[in-house]
Amino acid sequence: MPQSESKTSARATTATIKSAKTRARILDATAYILCRKGFSGTRLSDIADRAECQAPAIYYYFDSREELIEEVIWQGMARLQVHVRAALEEARDKTAAERLNIALEQHLRFILDESDYTMAALRNAAQMPIDLRDRQLAEQQKYAVLWRQLFSDVRTAGQLRPGVDERLARMLILGSLNWSIEWWQPRGESIDTLVANAKRMLNGGFLKESEEPE
Repeated sequence: MPQSESKTSARATTATIKSAKTRARILDATAYILCRKGFSGTRLSDIADRAECQAPAIYYYFDSREELIEEVIWQGMARLQVHVRAALEEARDKTAAERLNIALEQHLRFILDESDYTMAALRNAAQMPIDLRDRQLAEQQKYAVLWRQLFSDVRTAGQLRPGVDERLARMLILGSLNWSIEWWQPRGESIDTLVANAKRMLNGGFLKESEEPE
């Protein structure tokens, strides 16, 4: 390759990397602000300040504020699913009850301490215009299927307490986990304490005592 072509290719690669980093900063900034100000309070000027770019530059990457927020919310749901599935893959030899406990713990830790994206998604997804919710709803459905399978496996293994409604138990557990983003504060109880109590709720209320993980 001639030297001039090599230099042109190197400049193009550098520009591509820089562009990708700027786009990532914009998304990170949007997730951070969405968590704290909500859908209606998230402004492009605030995003630009945190991302250290000019507000008009955002339109180079996203056609609108709504499209930008939609991307963050979709990523939030997708990242949560990937994280929990990876943990379950590592625990594929565990019992059904143990896998359910692992999913509970990883879900809770991820939404509270590891991902502004997922917290933003849980808090703001319902405020998105319906025509921008297709990808988010698809991810939610896939994640719901995962949890239905986890509870189904527990039932098949005979590890549910007698009289427990599988669907209601699943909805109560997930609802409780997701609601924690509205009241839990880092300066209060530790996540370890929260996880331990969530497991007590699951195991003491819905799973057979003899099958509870230690």
